[in-house]
Amino acid sequence: MIIIRKANQSDVSSIVDFQLKMAWETEQLTLDPETVTKGVKAVFEIPSRGQYYVAETTGKVVSSLLITYEWSDWRNCNVWWFQSVYVVPEFRRQGIFRKMYMHVSELSEEQGIAGLRLYVETNNERARRTYEALGMSSEHYSFYEWMRK
Repeated sequence: MIIIRKANQSDVSSIVDFQLKMAWETEQLTLDPETVTKGVKAVFEIPSRGQYYVAETTGKVVSSLLITYEWSDWRNCNVWWFQSVYVVPEFRRQGIFRKMYMHVSELSEEQGIAGLRLYVETNNERARRTYEALGMSSEHYSFYEWMRK
């Protein structure tokens, strides 16, 4: 049985581990564990930065995601962004992200959130198909970035 819940301080080490693994899997990027740990803890210290959610089964955290907030002046309310989504490899393709998405979607409805957004690597076809199957669309916006090295 999969339980979706808000993450708490006891989940920090799992979330950090997931972020380090995700960076390597998606970009072959080795992140500094100390920096990532500080970054994850910063979300718990200042809740306006976001909220982590985890999926757990038999007491083991097997997935996490971060929701961050974007203010929409057009709608006079927030849009929630899915960030840092990770599912432990042996638990992938079992509907865990779908359950997490549905949980967050229900919360967003209750709280009057304008919408849900995420970004995905352009060559990650599996993830793109998953998001499209959930009713998400990439037709309206393109994403551009500049990142300090």
